[in-house]
This record gives sequence, C-alpha cells and structure tokens, in this order.
Amino acid sequence: MAAAVAELWETLKQAIVAYTGLSPAAFFTAVAAAAALYHVVSGIFAGPPPPPPRPRDEPEAEPLPPPVQLGEVSEEELRQYDGSDPKKPLLMAIKGQIYDVTQSRMFYGPGGPYALFAGKDASRALAKMSFEPQDLTGDISGLGPFELDALQDWEYKFMGKYVKVGTVKKTVPVEDGAPSTSPETTETAAAAEPEKAPATEEKPREVSSEEVKEKEDAVAAAAPDEGAKES
Repeated sequence: MAAAVAELWETLKQAIVAYTGLSPAAFFTAVAAAAALYHVVSGIFAGPPPPPPRPRDEPEAEPLPPPVQLGEVSEEELRQYDGSDPKKPLLMAIKGQIYDVTQSRMFYGPGGPYALFAGKDASRALAKMSFEPQDLTGDISGLGPFELDALQDWEYKFMGKYVKVGTVKKTVPVEDGAPSTSPETTETAAAAEPEKAPATEEKPREVSSEEVKEKEDAVAAAAPDEGAKES
C-alpha cells in the first residue's frame, strides 16, 4: 500500500514538471495563492446578504395622536397626565408652560429616568437637577444664577422639541386671619364711614316746657319772702 502511494506521488511529480515546468513545491504554492485570490475577489463583488424576515406577530407602532390644547389647568388637573393612563397624553410643565412630551415616553413615562417630572411643573428640580420630592415644584425663588441658566437651557430645549399645550393656573395662598378684601376696598369703606363723636363728649339734655314752668312758679313764690326780709 505504501509502495503504491509512493509510486503514485513520483508519477505526479514527474507529470507536474513535464507539463508546467515547475517544481512540485512551486506548483502547489501557486495553486494555494490562486485559491486565496479567488475567495478575496468573490467576497468583494458579492452582494450583501438578504435581511432576516420580520416576525409577523410583531405589532407595528401606532402613530402618535396630535397634541391637544388644554388651555389653563390647575396643578391637580395636570397630575392626571403623568403617564399612568396610556390613553392620555404625557405632559410636563416648565415655568408654568405645559408641553406634550408623549414622544419621549421612554424618558418621562413610567419607568423612565425622568418619570418623576411628568404631570408636574418641575422647574425647580430641573434647575437643581434634583429628584427630591420637595423640589418637584414650579417655585424658582431663591435659585442661584447658574441654576437659573440651567433652567433656561431646559426651557429652550422643550420649546424647540415639544408642543406647548397650555399653562398652569396660578393660585394665591390666603393666610389665616388675613382680611379677604383688598386694600382699596378697605380704604373706600373707611372713607365712606361717618366720623364718630368722641366717647367722652355728652350731648346737652333737652328741657321740657313743664320743667321751665315749675322753675318760674318757684321763683315767683320765693319773691315776697325776700321783699319782706329787706323791709
């Protein structure tokens, strides 16, 4: 068996030298180089593989409904649009201006990194980049210049990306014991009130005609006695 293989190899080497003029080593090297070059050229000119088939059971994303203008709403009404109801738009307010952020539900919707800001005026939290509950408010009093600049950048971003759909209704707190009337109303009432007489001042008592007559009779009765004493 080994002798037959050796004899076949010798015959092949003689045939390679006779027909190509190359040594067996040079011939096999040339064949390997040609095969590698073929694979490279075929890979360059081959077309891209077809895309994998799309699963039929994958639901297509429904287009977002157009933003609905709400007008002026209270903070309590704004909380209803925090993303908990998928049928309602996702809203958020900055500096009292309400924006529809439904298209960014992955950020502001339930489970998103900014879900706490949805349904609220989160101006203070955005300015301070805070997630504390006490900062989830539209009160921006006491903020520093850098925080106000950061809030301005957020507002410009929302104005350029989202649609404004309303404003937050302002509420004025009423302190306990404070008068409900305005200063102008109080001044008008004070001016219209007549001046009162001092408490110590007494009005003269009216004297009836009967009292006057009794005094005159008493004087007339005493007059003869006085004349008798003089005489």
